[in-house]
Amino acid sequence: MTGANGLSDEFPRAETVDDFVRNVASVRARIAAAAHRVGRDPAEVRLLPVSKTVPEDRLRLAVEAGLHLLGENRVQEATRKYHAMKDLDVEWSIIGNLQTNKARDVAAYAAEFQALDRLRVAEVLNRRLEAAGRTLPVFVQVNTSNEPQKYGIQPDELPEFLAALGQYPTLKVQGLMTLAIFSSDAQRVRECFIVLRTLRDRMRYEAPELIGPGELSMGMSGDFEIAVEEGSTVVRVGQAIFGARSTPDSHYWPGMA
Repeated sequence: MTGANGLSDEFPRAETVDDFVRNVASVRARIAAAAHRVGRDPAEVRLLPVSKTVPEDRLRLAVEAGLHLLGENRVQEATRKYHAMKDLDVEWSIIGNLQTNKARDVAAYAAEFQALDRLRVAEVLNRRLEAAGRTLPVFVQVNTSNEPQKYGIQPDELPEFLAALGQYPTLKVQGLMTLAIFSSDAQRVRECFIVLRTLRDRMRYEAPELIGPGELSMGMSGDFEIAVEEGSTVVRVGQAIFGARSTPDSHYWPGMA
């Protein structure tokens, strides 16, 4: 349903610290319920609030409410917020496609990078990180929906891609990330998450040294409960915490309306 302001009533806008506390508590309760449905410990699931398009004044309220790691899709936006909010205890996770000319910024301040899908990006990031004297936790993005417009490597490319990352010692593989198909068909969404979990399990069996802790970053505001049921260890939740965005997802995720 859409409200008078043109935004979805499903995700009310957080405007105060109390709003953020309430929204986060609601999301955590839903994570816990999904985990319990399949016999998982909710503590196995990390909530990553995604702050894209949210201005700094509201992010300061979110930090006051206890959010200290925020996810951003676009490096330029993340870099601006990083500099504007240096006075706060907050870290930044880059979760969107990275162009090599932005690698210097990511190497300088990012706490993690969740969308690695090209060796050229790995090479440039590694060089920038070496110069900065840092290492960086990374997730390999996999295109589990088989949509040609989506970022991410193909599932059958994963073993070779992970093996090649061994030549970049500053990149510390944490696991895999995916975007499910943008669909109201829950089973089609679930199948994307099953593909990623199956890939992770295969790598744990065949080459455990390549997959790191084997985390699974999957699930967003519209599908994170399904993702938790299928083994997600990181859910990237934006609108259910911050409120509906006026900018459509297609602005950030290719092929989505």
